[in-house]
Amino acid sequence: MDMERDHYEDVAFFTSRLGVLWFVILASGLLLFPFIASNYLKTYYIYVANCIAVNIIAAIGLNLLVGCTGQISLGHAGFFAVGAYATAALTGKLGAPFLPSLLIAASISALLGFLLGLPALRLEGPYLSIATLGFGLTITQIIGKIQYLGARQGLHAPDLVVGPFNLNSDAEKYYLFAAMAFAACLFARNLMKTRVGRAFIAIRDSDVAASTMGVNLMIYKTLAFAVSAFFAGLAGGLYAFVLGYIQPDTFNLLMSIMFLAMIVVGGLGSISGAVAGAVLLTWLDLTLRNVLDVPVLGDWLKSLSQSYFSITGVSNIQYIVFGAIMVLIMLFEPLGLHGIWLRARRYWKVRSNRGRIG
Repeated sequence: MDMERDHYEDVAFFTSRLGVLWFVILASGLLLFPFIASNYLKTYYIYVANCIAVNIIAAIGLNLLVGCTGQISLGHAGFFAVGAYATAALTGKLGAPFLPSLLIAASISALLGFLLGLPALRLEGPYLSIATLGFGLTITQIIGKIQYLGARQGLHAPDLVVGPFNLNSDAEKYYLFAAMAFAACLFARNLMKTRVGRAFIAIRDSDVAASTMGVNLMIYKTLAFAVSAFFAGLAGGLYAFVLGYIQPDTFNLLMSIMFLAMIVVGGLGSISGAVAGAVLLTWLDLTLRNVLDVPVLGDWLKSLSQSYFSITGVSNIQYIVFGAIMVLIMLFEPLGLHGIWLRARRYWKVRSNRGRIG
């Protein structure tokens, strides 16, 4: 078992040369991906990668609240919507620069998260989830009534301009979104190594014990909501420029459930798990929307539907797949994809040690 002997080992970004090697391989793959997708794959996959980057940011933020602090939220689509509309309005209607607008929009979401966290101090479990659900449903209804934001007709996002660069294509936006996702992962990872992160974990394990040890529950619970909402607002602001056009119906309950499913499938309390869950479910969601175009599987589903069901029901097959994945993970691996990775790593480590002994 690996033991950490001092704080510097705890905060070290790389713990071995193998970690450095894998990081170089991953970074190289991410840098070369647009060229590979443009030349050997469909350029559509660059759009998929942008959606994945956005959902990674949102999933990491929700994981800080649910997985690390133990507070359930079903209203993150509301924070996501606030970030998207605020960024699009600041850049499109007021002509503000993109990056300051994005930070302002994320800060507005964080403020709403802080305010939502205040009444949530007295709520736990299903009561807290219902309260956050009410916020998520309410905020989209409010946005839909504001004519300045396009009301029910929605709002167009302007061209994405960052400094002197005009990012028009998905490939040009890719590097910005990937950098934002990496920065979010790094920030969350460093946050969990600080006093704040340890306070979050203490509250998750036992808020009574944490309070006895001197952790201020009011400060840290509301802070968890604010930080999580900031991430959601940041992701929402980027999402507005992924789609180019947003409307209130986009940010529905299903989106909040999807965010929650990402961190459960990936592994609660794990940053790498949140990333893995966001990658898997985003890819499945976008791929299975056109499930009838999938070779072999699409033809089989079409014939099955024509024989026993209606053809319109096949378009919702992704929800069945999501449900099946959730049930299987809860039955066989409650730690999610992160738990599978831990099992695999432990297996190969034991096997390599046996080889050395033998």
